[in-house]
Amino acid sequence: MEKLSIIKIGGKIIEDETSLHAFLKLFSNLEGKKILVHGGGKRATYIASKLGVESKMIAGRRITDKETLDVITMVYGGLVNKNIVAKLQALQINAIGLTGADINSVKSERRPVKEVDFGFVGDVKQVNSNGIDKLMKADFTPVFCAITHDGNGQLLNTNADTIASTIAVGMSEIYETSIYYCFELNGVLRDFNVKDSVVKVINSKTYKELLDAKIITDGMIPKIDNCFDALNNGVSRVHIGNTSMFTKENEFYTTITL
Repeated sequence: MEKLSIIKIGGKIIEDETSLHAFLKLFSNLEGKKILVHGGGKRATYIASKLGVESKMIAGRRITDKETLDVITMVYGGLVNKNIVAKLQALQINAIGLTGADINSVKSERRPVKEVDFGFVGDVKQVNSNGIDKLMKADFTPVFCAITHDGNGQLLNTNADTIASTIAVGMSEIYETSIYYCFELNGVLRDFNVKDSVVKVINSKTYKELLDAKIITDGMIPKIDNCFDALNNGVSRVHIGNTSMFTKENEFYTTITL
């Protein structure tokens, strides 16, 4: 089975031009088939404030009303996505920028209202793996932003980690798929103040121990749950760390296994 790497990058890498350029250079040198997934929340918040649109967050998740969705579509699907695509073209990677609506690649349904009405937020239901594969077979490198659609003409703001893991699950029917979650830390840390205190391997047993010891808390919990969900549904490997995961000399990152 041919290998496929799916890389998700977050806030600080996107915000800083130097970090972004350094990452995209590493990404362009990665061998084999690859897909990039990005967010852009900090940039969206900044531009929303410039436009007089208030950003509302609950437990780190954005409430997406109509005005906010307009800003997110402009920022994720336009500004951030096309900037990344242009930089990849300069590195000789024939990238194509996508939302989930393009080629019907990622379909979601609007999140039902329980305690909180998140507005135009989508939970992924379906990935068009054959459509995405056609792009890759034509030697295009897909670059997905954190927007999906419901099939009825409505765009939806969708968590980029979830998009990365569900695309990986969909593509694992065709490829041996690995996910790399890239952020500013070296990996999952035993002590947040010690940057080299990386937990190198987490399996379902050690995950429970890390939860009980309160080493893994808050926003890291849904991220790791996502990882296990992907592994249970056909993904081969999941790694969490900073961009130096893609350099041969780096051994500081976290691998999640069953």
